[in-house]
Amino acid sequence: MELKIARNLINEKPKTISLEKIEEAVEKEGQKFFYFDRDNTHKQLIALVEHFSKKGLSVYHRIVKYGLDANDYMYEVHIL
Repeated sequence: MELKIARNLINEKPKTISLEKIEEAVEKEGQKFFYFDRDNTHKQLIALVEHFSKKGLSVYHRIVKYGLDANDYMYEVHIL
């Protein structure tokens, strides 16, 4: 599964990260915050949460709004 990381600039295209890279980062550091772009679907994020929950990890996700426009948001995922 490929997910799009939150973009640094509004006009920039989001970069992708694989599920394997996310797993490696979590195993290495124990806990990790990830910020995903609004172009990801809710279904993809729920699949990510369920994947790590099945491994016995706690996963918290929420929507972070950073502006007044309806499209000014990103997803925050905290994996413990």
